Amino acid sequence: MAHSAINVFLAGDNFARILQGLWTSVWIAAVSLVLGLILGTIFGVLRTLPNKIVRFVLRLYLEFFRIMPTIVLLYLVYYILPRQLHINWSASWMAVLAFALWVAAEFSDIVRGAIESVPLSQKESGLALGLSRLQLFRYVLLPQAVKLELPATINLATRVIKTTSLLMTISIIDVIAVGQQIIEANNQQYPNAVFWIYGLIFILYFVIDYPLSAWAKRLAAKK
Repeated sequence: MAHSAINVFLAGDNFARILQGLWTSVWIAAVSLVLGLILGTIFGVLRTLPNKIVRFVLRLYLEFFRIMPTIVLLYLVYYILPRQLHINWSASWMAVLAFALWVAAEFSDIVRGAIESVPLSQKESGLALGLSRLQLFRYVLLPQAVKLELPATINLATRVIKTTSLLMTISIIDVIAVGQQIIEANNQQYPNAVFWIYGLIFILYFVIDYPLSAWAKRLAAKK
């Protein structure tokens, strides 16, 4: 059985194609995270301001992306937005847009929670020392908020990486799509191909996600 697995992996350029598909998943996740974290930081800070209208609008934004299943979000962004807004982006960049908007919504809640978790006494002390609101945020709130939000941010990153397994649904040749192509091409000759290919894909995702998950747990335990 193991011999069959090796044959499937090494036949032609199968293994190289799987790694190329994995790279597609990883770069989409990485770019989505960077853009989503930047946007989410802005939204999160705005949600701590006293303006009720801004807070209400951003709360609706968060709930929309929380309720929306990710696969439906991908379909909406990939099939609807290009027609309505005349956007001519590739499927990969439409996926980045969808994931970034989702990450921004989730991360805004993490940022808001972290800022509001800083003890009130420290805020009052900063103001008593004569710090402006901007200086209070820069030197008191932000450093502590970043430390508090780090475990949740890492967990969000692992969720985004796992969710890239949906990319195939909008015609992106990711690691799942490559695996499916290899299975269909080898299934008759190697009936166990589905087991070995998806087993390899699981290991690849595990190698990427497990260290991040373990890091988040260690950081959370130190709080």
